[in-house]
Amino acid sequence: MPRRPTVSIAEFPVSSREAGPYGITCGADGALWFTMVHHGRIGRVTLGGDVTSYPLEPASTGPSIITSGPDDALWFTEFRAHRIGRITTTGEAESFPLPTPDAGPFGITTGPDDALWFTEASADRIGRITTSGEVTEFPLPLSGAFPSAIATGPGDRLWFTMNQANAIGTIGLGGDISVYPLPTPAAAPVGITAGADDAMWFVEIGAGQIGRITPDGKIDEFALPDRSSRPHAIATDASGDCWFTEWGANRVGRITPDGRIDEHDLPSPSSEPHGIAQGPDGAVWTALEIGTIARLTPR
Repeated sequence: MPRRPTVSIAEFPVSSREAGPYGITCGADGALWFTMVHHGRIGRVTLGGDVTSYPLEPASTGPSIITSGPDDALWFTEFRAHRIGRITTTGEAESFPLPTPDAGPFGITTGPDDALWFTEASADRIGRITTSGEVTEFPLPLSGAFPSAIATGPGDRLWFTMNQANAIGTIGLGGDISVYPLPTPAAAPVGITAGADDAMWFVEIGAGQIGRITPDGKIDEFALPDRSSRPHAIATDASGDCWFTEWGANRVGRITPDGRIDEHDLPSPSSEPHGIAQGPDGAVWTALEIGTIARLTPR
């Protein structure tokens, strides 16, 4: 049975419902930065709830996942504009076009080499961009894989989900790639994060499960109480637990390294939680597509 420790939940309005807050990360300035996928803006919210937002050009760029870069700027994918974007903590934005047309960049993370690594969901490639804007692309050994989220893991490797190939992939800094099929058919993995146990943890949006994969490719899966909850994104907190959004169930869940699960209903109905990250205050912050950012504080 899932355990239910107490958390307090606060919500901060940050945009209109139509803007679609989506990805979220903690910036070097101690604020939370997030994408507005439908309005082409990057937002910033302080721990006290003060909000600023910055427009992108054009407004239809489709900013998706955002991460803190090695240069203290925020880096994000522009799924519809097929670019990688960068914004400083003072709001100065620029973008870098990709060599492959219609690449559809989606996930992005800082790699162990101080470059940004990202997925090209529509082109079956993994990309790498330096802080000066130099791009390298690595083709996957599968077609139609729809590589989605990406995270740095043990052994100086990047790990990524392949949503349509039903597999987890890993790539070394030299471009060597390994693929690990998932045991559950049509699991459709999306979010992925490095756990505190030297394994990678990921969500299976199609199967209602949380997965764990070791560096040698051993996979365990943990079924959620509600298999139709559609887990979407996942992040690790300072204690080693992993928090994940349940997009289809209006909840945020937590799983411990030994597989114990608890879940928390969000106050606003049908809020569509997407990205999730730990803030500098030790709380967990999640972007809700209805136009708010929620803070979950364990107590």
